[in-house]
Amino acid sequence: MIPFFLGLWAIIASFVMVGYRYQFSMISNYIFWIIFVNFTTLQRDFDGGFDTFMIGAGLFLLFMPGDRAFSLDSLRYKLSTPFKHYSTYPKPTVSRLAYYLPVLICLGFLYFDSAVHKLFAEHWRNGLGSWLPSTQPYYVSALDMSFLLNNELLEKTIGYTILIFQFTFLFFFSNRYLRPVFLIIGLAMHLGITLSLNIYPFGIGMIIFYCLIVPFSWWRKIGELFTAKTPTLIVFYDKQCSLCNRTVLILNHFDIFNCIDFKNAQDNAANYPVLAKISPETLLTDLYAVDTKNRIYAGVETYAQILLKMRYLAPLGLFLSLPIVKPLAIKKYRLIADSRTRLPCTDECLIVNPMVDNNLYHRIFESFATHKPKAFSRKLAKILVAILFLQLNSTLHYGIFYRIDLPIKNNPISIPIAEGSNALLMLSLTFLGITPHALYVHDHFAGYDHILAITYTDKSGIERWLPFVNEQGRLLAPNWGRVHSMWANIAVTPTINNTRLEKFIMKVTAFWGNQLHLNLNETVFTIKLKKINAPSYWVYDQLHQNFSAPWSNIGTVTWHNNRINYNLPENINSL
Repeated sequence: MIPFFLGLWAIIASFVMVGYRYQFSMISNYIFWIIFVNFTTLQRDFDGGFDTFMIGAGLFLLFMPGDRAFSLDSLRYKLSTPFKHYSTYPKPTVSRLAYYLPVLICLGFLYFDSAVHKLFAEHWRNGLGSWLPSTQPYYVSALDMSFLLNNELLEKTIGYTILIFQFTFLFFFSNRYLRPVFLIIGLAMHLGITLSLNIYPFGIGMIIFYCLIVPFSWWRKIGELFTAKTPTLIVFYDKQCSLCNRTVLILNHFDIFNCIDFKNAQDNAANYPVLAKISPETLLTDLYAVDTKNRIYAGVETYAQILLKMRYLAPLGLFLSLPIVKPLAIKKYRLIADSRTRLPCTDECLIVNPMVDNNLYHRIFESFATHKPKAFSRKLAKILVAILFLQLNSTLHYGIFYRIDLPIKNNPISIPIAEGSNALLMLSLTFLGITPHALYVHDHFAGYDHILAITYTDKSGIERWLPFVNEQGRLLAPNWGRVHSMWANIAVTPTINNTRLEKFIMKVTAFWGNQLHLNLNETVFTIKLKKINAPSYWVYDQLHQNFSAPWSNIGTVTWHNNRINYNLPENINSL
């Protein structure tokens, strides 16, 4: 059923990407992620540390104006009044809160919670928080970062910078002078995660969030840099043709660089002498265009030029100009153009239909905030305080009280408080995605002194490595992301649970055995163990020391009649 639901979610995700039925799509997306995290094995067996974050992001997207600018919903609204020129529609604007609130809660709370956990990790207190994971074979990418790892001063500078960044982000990211600083450091941090570690989905996902932290003036300058100063093509259309007006609205919607200017032929053709030789009647039979060199285009050639001038759609314009494609396009174009109907436009057809904007952003941030600003401020403050309370409950519960052995833990008064805290944790995790962000801290690496790999013996009696964990101990692509989490965070841990380990050995041998076209019932898989080090102090060339550590055989796995048999030690942790 998981592929079925993932397929449904992919359809919804495509709707979100293009802004089609935005509110419905976002509600569906939010529900899907709650299902994925709480009712499937995606979280239990393949926890990538990003699924719960998707719940929180999905919750905020319910209230965000994702249907304002380039969305298909915006185009559908314009098409409801086709005779209204696109330039008469107001420029879409949104509240600054749409940029601040998601960053404040989804990133700010996450960073602060993570920083609290890091204070209890010795290697983070030593400034080696980014160094230690990058020396562990299971966690490194294919890029050799030894030239950075072997510089102690640089690594400690990076480690302490991350701690300061995460503690201060929540309080200062909105400062107009500090936003560029937090933007650059945050992008560098997550780009480093993406490149150096094999948890690239997390790194890339966080980088995408930084679009909201880019200073507003930067967006304006980027827009000025890429948009055309003056139109490179003037297109003339029949203003009394409903089809022509709809075509113009659609083309203008996708002209994101403002390279095309559309004018109705009746009122504007006389201002262009180059069109004087074309009679007014002929001018209305086709879509005509004039470029900056006063060259005239008509019909299919106009469409080809429009696509070429739009820049990013230039391949389609070239395709439309091909010798074989162009005659077919002209034939189809003439069939449509010659059968279209022209309707005289009265004052009534120019009245813009009121936009049916029932999304949550409009109801809360525009209607309610505009008409009752004080009431809106009070309600928003209460909601933020409630979310803050839920986040503090998680941070204090897991980040402080869980780690400190306090005498009040078994107190008759503290027990019901702990039970209430657990209930709130269940609620906040399920619906808000609030979870402890104790990533790569002491809990994870303490005792992580052994890793496992799997080999098999082929028909020639030669031992070969599964394309899963190689001789160095690195997890190979495409076993990164979720599969890496399955093996390195759940199957192989400082205290290995044989039941979990056997479950995932079964998955790995069955999958790669099928991929390599092995006869499972005749193949012997060998389980190998390597001793590694995860010190909390800096060691020169620790990565290659772990790479070069020897392997030893600790057991075998065989299949018989599609049932797996294990020959493994009862206590691998003692080896």
